[in-house]
Amino acid sequence: MAASRFRNYSVITLVLLLALLFLSPFYFVLVNSVKSLGEIMVDAASLPKIYLWTNYNEVWEIIRFPKVLFNSILITGVSVAGIVLVSAMAGYRLVRRPTTFNKLLFTCFIAAMIIPFQSIMLQLVRITSLLELRGNLLGIFVCYLGFGLSLSVFLFHGFVKSVPVEIEEAAVVDGCTPYGVFWKIVFPLLRPIMVTVIILNGLWIWNDYLLPVLVIGANKDLTTIPLAVTRFFGQYTKQWDLALAGLTMSVAPILAVFLMLQRHIVEGISSGSLKG
Repeated sequence: MAASRFRNYSVITLVLLLALLFLSPFYFVLVNSVKSLGEIMVDAASLPKIYLWTNYNEVWEIIRFPKVLFNSILITGVSVAGIVLVSAMAGYRLVRRPTTFNKLLFTCFIAAMIIPFQSIMLQLVRITSLLELRGNLLGIFVCYLGFGLSLSVFLFHGFVKSVPVEIEEAAVVDGCTPYGVFWKIVFPLLRPIMVTVIILNGLWIWNDYLLPVLVIGANKDLTTIPLAVTRFFGQYTKQWDLALAGLTMSVAPILAVFLMLQRHIVEGISSGSLKG
């Protein structure tokens, strides 16, 4: 009994230490976001002597936070919605129609997951320029849709296998069309993996910097939060006080969404991806 209790306490202690380790970056960001630049340079780990909440006011004005927040919400929302709809339909079709072509297509989706983004950046810039997709919303939507489909189709593909075919057959007997079977019967059952796909792609797109730089470029009207925060990092001066305040403001919305939906992550992945 004593040995078992000791193991339990040891595990709890280890988990708490790991939690503190993973939460430490949030501490540094929050604490230093209300310090002056000089105080950050002297001691970044200490609590502020004077809380400079004006850092947030300055960031709000400098980066036009309402505008860049709207851009980030628009790009993330539309891109994630497109990824969810297309990957859900593709995953369902690939499972229910296991033809040779569909198997080959699914293999291509899986193979695309291992291609490093850095290896195709130059080609991406050339193609988007050729198709006049640079500097506009359509271009960034198309790029995110293309890069986000592989993993999402894989997750939906695995989850659809857990949906009983008998449910669909009963709906067909009742007179439901093939499209009705998917949208009225199957699609609602995909909710756990759908939330997982939304969270994974939402976190990626919201925090992404490289793809917007390549596609959006110098179009200030479409600047996202990650692009706006880089304004505080010049060649000779790095405004850490304002940058950390901006980072805090950028993390808050997506963190709130993540905390609300986090319970679906493990449920969706465990019931879907492991069956793939």
